[in-house]
Amino acid sequence: KAEAHLYTIIKIARDEDLKEQTGKDIYFDLVDHEKVRSFRIQKQLPFSTFKEEVAKEYGIPVQFQRFWLWAKRQNHTYRPNRPLNPHEEMQSVGQLREISNKAQNAELKLFLEVEFGLDLQPLPPPEKSKEDILLFFKLYNPEKEVLCFVGRLFVKALGKPSDILRKLTEMAGFTPDEEIELYEEIKFEPNVMCEHIDKKLTFRASQLEDGDIVCFQKSPKADSGTQVRYPDIPSFLEYVHNRQVVHFRSLEKPKDDEFCLELSKLHTYDDVVERVARQLGLDDPAKIRLTSHNCYSQQPKPQPIRYQGVEHLLDMLVHYNQTSDILYYEVLDIPLPELQFLKTLKVAFHHATKEEVVIHSIRLPKNSTIADVIIDLKTKVDLSSPTAELRVLEVFYHKIYKIFPLHEKIENINDQYWTLRAEEVCKTNDVPEEEKNPSQHDRLIHVYHFTKDPLQNQQIQNFGDPFFLAICEGETLAEVKGRIQRKLQVPDEEFSKWKFAFISMNRPDYLQDSDVVSARFQRRDVYGAWEQYLGLEHTDTAPKRAYTANQ
Repeated sequence: KAEAHLYTIIKIARDEDLKEQTGKDIYFDLVDHEKVRSFRIQKQLPFSTFKEEVAKEYGIPVQFQRFWLWAKRQNHTYRPNRPLNPHEEMQSVGQLREISNKAQNAELKLFLEVEFGLDLQPLPPPEKSKEDILLFFKLYNPEKEVLCFVGRLFVKALGKPSDILRKLTEMAGFTPDEEIELYEEIKFEPNVMCEHIDKKLTFRASQLEDGDIVCFQKSPKADSGTQVRYPDIPSFLEYVHNRQVVHFRSLEKPKDDEFCLELSKLHTYDDVVERVARQLGLDDPAKIRLTSHNCYSQQPKPQPIRYQGVEHLLDMLVHYNQTSDILYYEVLDIPLPELQFLKTLKVAFHHATKEEVVIHSIRLPKNSTIADVIIDLKTKVDLSSPTAELRVLEVFYHKIYKIFPLHEKIENINDQYWTLRAEEVCKTNDVPEEEKNPSQHDRLIHVYHFTKDPLQNQQIQNFGDPFFLAICEGETLAEVKGRIQRKLQVPDEEFSKWKFAFISMNRPDYLQDSDVVSARFQRRDVYGAWEQYLGLEHTDTAPKRAYTANQ
C-alpha cells in the first residue's frame, strides 16, 4: 500500500479477450476490463521495457506490437480510440497514464493490436493514415440467438461496405454469395441504439470511425418458414438489454427460491403472471398473486401487487432506488380480480368448553358486516348448542380492545396486527351489555392473565386468553373466584397459588377474598375499558401457541 503510488496497473485487452467474452460475459461494447490480464509496472520504467514484458508473456516480438488507447465516449460507451504514437512510446509508463486518463486512477487500459499472416506468424502493424478506420465486427445468429466477436478490419473512410463483404462472409464462414445485413452498435444506455448501415454509402458518410462496432447477420429471408424470436440484431440487443432473471419464491416459504424465469423488464403484468402460471402448470393466470420484495428487510412487502396494478416487470422489482430480482407468488383458489372485491379475515374461534383454538378464514364481499361474518362462521364451527350466539372481539397482546357491533363493515377491519376472536356468548354469567339488558346490578368486567417480569423491574406482562365476566353488585372476590375456577377448569392445587388484583393503568392493587369486586369498577370515565381489569397473576404454563405469531 505504501508503494502503490510508485506503480501503474496496465490492463491489456487482446482479440482473444474479445472473442472469449462477447456473447458470454458481455453483449455490448468490446470487453470487460476487469477480466483481462493486468501488469503491475513501476511508473518510472520506459514504455519500451513494458513492451518487452508483453513479448515474454505472449510470444509477440516488440516490433509486431501496436497499442491503442481506450476512450470513454459521450454516449457512455468505451472504445479503442487511437494508436500510441512513437513519441508517446518513448515516455515512461507513468507519463503515459496521465495522457490516457485525466481521472486519477492508477490504471492504464490498452488494446494490443497484432496482425498475423497466412502462416499465423505475426506481421509488422500496417501503416495507418487518417483514411484508415479500425472497425470491430460481431456476428449474430438469429436461430441460435448467439452473438460473437469475429474479428476486426481496417477499412478506407471513402470505401463502402460492399468492398469488404467478401472478407466478412469469410470471417463468418458463409458462402461468398451470402446476402448480409450490417448494423452499427451505437450505445446501450439508457436505451439501445443500433442502426442499419446502408451498404451503398461510404464509411465516412455513415459516420463510422476508429473503434466502432459493426454487427452483421445473414439477410432474413421472407419465406424461411422458421420462427425466430429476435430476427435482427436491434431486436436481439433490445432483448439482452431488458432481460431479467427473476427468482420466484412461494409466499409460504419466503426464504427459498422455487424456480427462476428469464423475463424482460418490459414484460407487462399479464405477461409475467402468464409465465408463472405456465411454469406451475396452472390454466388460469388470474389465480396467481404476486408480492414484491423489500430490499432492506429482505422479506416480502406486506401488501401484494394488485391485479394489473403495475405496468411492467420493472415496476414490480423496483424498491425505492434499488432493483431486486425476487418476486413472491401464491396460487389463489379464485381469480385475483374477484378476490379484490372480497375481504378475507382470519378469525380465531374459541369454543366454550374445548381448549383448542381453530383459525378460520372468512371471505366475504367488502361491504359485508360483522353480522355476516357470524352467519358464515356458524356454518363452520361446532357450537355447544344450536341456539348459541357468537360475538367477535378484537384482541391485541392479550387484552380485549373491542366488541365489534353487528353492523360494523368489515372492509376497514385490520386483522394483520391484532387477532380477531370469535366466541360463544355464555347466557349465564358474561353476556355483554350490548346483547341483553343485564339487571342493573350486573356489570361486565375484563379479566386478563398476567405475570411480573423480574428482568424489567416487575412490569406487568399479559399472556393467555382474555375474557369477560359479569359480576353482581356486592359480590366478593371469593364468589367471583369460584366462577373463574369453574370457567377455566383449573385444579385446586394450582388455583390456590393464583393471586387476584384490580389493575388500573398497569398498577396492581391486590384483593382479599372478602373484598367486593364491583366496588373497584365504579369509575366509568376510564381512558379505555381495557385499562381497568381483574388480573389473574400466575405463571404462564401454556405451551406457546403457533398463532401468536401474528399478534
